This record gives sequence, structure tokens and C-alpha cells, in this order.
Amino acid sequence: MSDPVLQSGSVAVVTGAAAGIGLAIAEQFAALGMRVVAVDIRADRLEAAAETLRAAGAADVLTRALDIRDSAALARLEADVAEAFGGTDILINNAGIQPGSAMFGPEEAWRAVIETNLWGVINGTRAFLPNMIARGRPGLVINTGSKQGITTPPGDPAYNVAKAGVKAYTEALAHELRSGEGAHLSAHLLIPGFVFTELNANGRTEKPDDAWTPNQMAAFMMDRLRARDFYILCPDNDVSRELDEKRMAWAMGDVIENRPALSRWHPDYAEAFATYIKGE
Repeated sequence: MSDPVLQSGSVAVVTGAAAGIGLAIAEQFAALGMRVVAVDIRADRLEAAAETLRAAGAADVLTRALDIRDSAALARLEADVAEAFGGTDILINNAGIQPGSAMFGPEEAWRAVIETNLWGVINGTRAFLPNMIARGRPGLVINTGSKQGITTPPGDPAYNVAKAGVKAYTEALAHELRSGEGAHLSAHLLIPGFVFTELNANGRTEKPDDAWTPNQMAAFMMDRLRARDFYILCPDNDVSRELDEKRMAWAMGDVIENRPALSRWHPDYAEAFATYIKGE
């Protein structure tokens, strides 16, 4: 049986689509013959992305350079997509940044990360979902989260806070849709593993052996979307799903067992965590 959304004729809007994960996802949609709207703040990269999508088989490609922090710009985009293609069937809120942060680092860095990685998702959803609901057609909204938003490791608190917010927001959105007039739509949380992109290259030009390519991750996402998984938890060449599950369960155990916050990285719990991971 063919998927009612993941097929030719659907219209997919992808933010952060000029490169990396966003472009790889957009290519998956293009290969199905969809009409694809590629959105990115990097205007100079969009034409090359459009050529890639046309070569992959997109029925049509529309590009738009905008900042997802700008809710009015996203509202205008939604109207333009409706005029050009009749509406939106799939929304991928993927665009994000990771410049690094420190607990008492510059306020500007915190605001940039949270306004992009969290508010960008909220802005995109608020701009597109009302009309997707009103159309009454089956559709999908996929928000890109992070394992760091679940286990919240030390080192980049602003990013963790933003991605934890994306998780909570997407869970609330899924409940809202299935409980109301949006039941023909479904929300999904994409949780990538280690994917080698410009965002995390750090000067490297070759993919590390333990990383996946964006195309590997995008293909995995498509398989799980067809199954309509809400939590699309992606492995990589280093971390299996089993290990991810154990790490996440330990993180929740901090609450249940009243351990210190982030006990996985607490010296007094290092041995207990290692034993737990080994299954002993």
C-alpha cells in the first residue's frame, strides 16, 4: 500500500535545506517526485541545492532565503507555497546552529541558539500548521531534535536547553494534533546520531569512521516515517540503539533514584554507570 503522504504530488517544505541533513532529507523527497521548497538563511547556497534537488527528481523546486527567527517571513513563505503549489503536506523544521556556549558565556550566543533552534521550530509550526490542519489532507511535521536534548551532557548548555525544548514542544504538538481537528496530521521528533556535516566538521574534511553521512540518516528517517514512529532515534557507526536507550534510561534514573544531576558524568557514579552500561 502506498504511503498517503510520502509520494509524488506531495509538497515538502524543508528548512536548513542548503546543505547537510536538510539537503539530504530534501533529496529523499525529491526522489519521490515531490515538489520541494528549500529554505535556508544562506542565499548563496540555495541555487546549488535546487540543482541537486532537480537532479534527484523533484517535480518542482522553490527556494527561499530567510531567517527562521523571523515569524513574519515564515508566514509569507507559507502563503507563497499555498499560491504556488496549493498548500503544504510535509513540514521539516530542521534549520539550526551550534556555535558553542558556556553557562556564563555571552548572552548573545544563548539568544542566537535558543531563538534559532527552539523558536525557529515554533515559528515554522505556527506559520504552516493552521492551514495544513484546515486543508484536511494527511500530512507530516518533523522537528529536528538531538540526543543532547534528552541526556543533556555537559559542555554546550544553550544547545541542550534549546533541543530539550524542541522535544517537549514536539511531544505537546503530537498530542494536540491527535486530540483535535489536526488528527489527519502527525508530528515526529527526529533525533540524529553523529552525522558528519559542516556544523560539526571542526576543520575536518573527511568523515570520521564513527559518523553517518547525511544521506544515511535521511534514508533511516524515511523508513521510520513510513512506520509513523514518533521518536525517530537514529544510530550511527559508533552508538547503537541499545546504547542510546541505556544512556537515556540512566538519565531518567537520576530523577527516579534521586541521584545528582548528570550523574553519568559525576565521579562518584562513574563505576556504577560503567557497570550499568555493561549490563552487569
